[in-house]
Amino acid sequence: MSLFDLTFPLAAPFWALMILAPNWRWTERIMKSPWVPLLPLGCYFALVLPHFGEWGRAMLRPDLGVLQALLATPWGAGLVWAHLIAFDLFIARWMYFEGRARGISPWLVSPILLLTIFLSPFGLVVFLVVQCLAGARPRTPAGSPPPDPGSGKVPGYAPSYE
Repeated sequence: MSLFDLTFPLAAPFWALMILAPNWRWTERIMKSPWVPLLPLGCYFALVLPHFGEWGRAMLRPDLGVLQALLATPWGAGLVWAHLIAFDLFIARWMYFEGRARGISPWLVSPILLLTIFLSPFGLVVFLVVQCLAGARPRTPAGSPPPDPGSGKVPGYAPSYE
């Protein structure tokens, strides 16, 4: 099995938790870890490190022909795939928590996350539109003061970065 083939299966359990078990208490606990995208990023690093000089030169002076040539290699295609999978998962994790913090039903967020797996830019735009159209407001836990609109903070939502 190549690193290309391994990348998505490393991310799939996290996607499954957010989509199929959004209200399970372990889903939130697991997804609170900022290290969730680390597994597919491991594939990225394993692919880029042996070619770091070549990739670095291409990134410092982007040229369409050079990028096409690098992406046509197995390591280049695998590298971009791992990058996409890791960052799609990072965005999905944000959407999962943002939906919860703003009171958007997880059963509405779940299909958007499914769309995000396949077409992440569309999924992100749909999530942002739903967020705006729903007039989703931050949830205020019972007994706590209403949010200060100027603070930018969502009461009851403090992701753990431990």
